[in-house]
Amino acid sequence: MTADQIKALITAGLPCEYCDLNGDGRHWYATVVSTAFEGLRPIQRHQRVYATMGNRMRTDEVHALSMKTFTPAEWAAQRA
Repeated sequence: MTADQIKALITAGLPCEYCDLNGDGRHWYATVVSTAFEGLRPIQRHQRVYATMGNRMRTDEVHALSMKTFTPAEWAAQRA
């Protein structure tokens, strides 16, 4: 899969204020900012992102996806 395809899956499955993705075609790194992360622990946030991938993680279409997840307020503080 391409970065654009993975980004499209994430943004279709979550209301994203920001989504950046890069990688080498097998190992991907995402930064995702979403209001859907409000009140969730980091593992729950990651599970929400993984859910947007459907079976693609299990079938190895997406081999590895590392991520940083932020709420909009956390993202604003991070960038300040």
